Amino acid sequence: MTFSELKLIKPLITALDKLNYTQPTPIQQQAIPHVLDGRDIFGCAQTGTGKTAAFSLPILQFLSLKEQNNNRRFIKALVLAPTRELALQISDNILAYSKGLNISHTTVFGGVSQQNQVKDLRRGVDILIATPGRLLDLMNQGFVDLRSIEFFVLDEADRMLDMGFINDIRKIITKLPAKRQTLFFSATAAPDIMKLADTLLKNPVKVSVTPVSSASEMVSQRVYYVSKENKRSLLKHLLKDNSIEHALVFTRTKRGADRVAKELNSSGILAAAIHGDKSQGARTKALKGFKDRSIRILVATDIASRGIDVDKLSHVINYEMPEQAETYVHRIGRTGRAGSEGTALSLCTADEMPYLKDISKLIRKDIEIVKSHPFSSNEKQSAGIDQQIISNHRPGNTPGHNNKQTTNKNRRRQNPRHKKNNNEKRNSKIL
Repeated sequence: MTFSELKLIKPLITALDKLNYTQPTPIQQQAIPHVLDGRDIFGCAQTGTGKTAAFSLPILQFLSLKEQNNNRRFIKALVLAPTRELALQISDNILAYSKGLNISHTTVFGGVSQQNQVKDLRRGVDILIATPGRLLDLMNQGFVDLRSIEFFVLDEADRMLDMGFINDIRKIITKLPAKRQTLFFSATAAPDIMKLADTLLKNPVKVSVTPVSSASEMVSQRVYYVSKENKRSLLKHLLKDNSIEHALVFTRTKRGADRVAKELNSSGILAAAIHGDKSQGARTKALKGFKDRSIRILVATDIASRGIDVDKLSHVINYEMPEQAETYVHRIGRTGRAGSEGTALSLCTADEMPYLKDISKLIRKDIEIVKSHPFSSNEKQSAGIDQQIISNHRPGNTPGHNNKQTTNKNRRRQNPRHKKNNNEKRNSKIL
């Protein structure tokens, strides 16, 4: 299938040709025709599947074909994104797609002065891309009027809920016209996501690609068992390998990201950290350096990493194992894209083994264990860990699955990091 077969107008096809977009991705093939038919959409798709084009191309087509009745532009499409980086990425894509169209858009997000954002809003825009906190703030000041909205896009709804934006979203929704087309995208279809979707969507078409339990076959996965005190030494040892040209390193906390980046730089490995406590200028500089490869290593938290899309990223490194198995799939999905091969390396301590077990269950695959490295755990510990992984895949081993929710809850209660992560989520509303 080609983009022309999706009945997109010529200016959009021309713009896509210049971007070397040859064939629509599965989510684009499924969603675009239904959006053009005026249907609400519930899309279940991971980061990197082409969601932005799936919703923005038909919106741009509708707006370009609609006559402007006056000189004043009113906001006709609102796109909500969880982070600044993702909002800016969506903005960049819309700018590229709308070449040759008389469509204006702007982006609003927190962490920077609102002065330039207000100027754009006063001039009038067709499309507004926003993070919830800053949008609600500008609405309360009277700078944003949503009464003319025809299209409402909620992108990465699962991350919105994780970051505690649900109340802000509800307040924003009350200001939207009842008659509108709503496009709802999430990487998961968890019960709380479906509950929110049910309140927003009218007779939606459901489209789903790349289930969250799957990992690209183009990504080679390996795990290293290591003690806590040797993690940084192992990371530096791995980065001596010149085949690791460009790596995204994940930590669970903002403080951890700063510590790892500082340690790498002190060892002569050029690195930068990106997370919610960094200023917008620092985040933009770090991301730009990583994309143009003047910075080799970017250390990020999961929240800040949304919107990081780097071509031909060779490696993803889990410096700390994620608490949620689905997060692991999202992390390693940053490499091995567009037909390129990628590598995912994970550093796992004894207390992180429950997380690794959950990951192995989710992806239904044993991750290759690298036993020979200078900082390996003792043989007895490794043998015990191997046995735990093997027991995951024995037929009839269902008690752990049936009690997974309770087990995870108790595990988080016992884990002192859980309280810290909850505090970080509450503080992340500045995004």
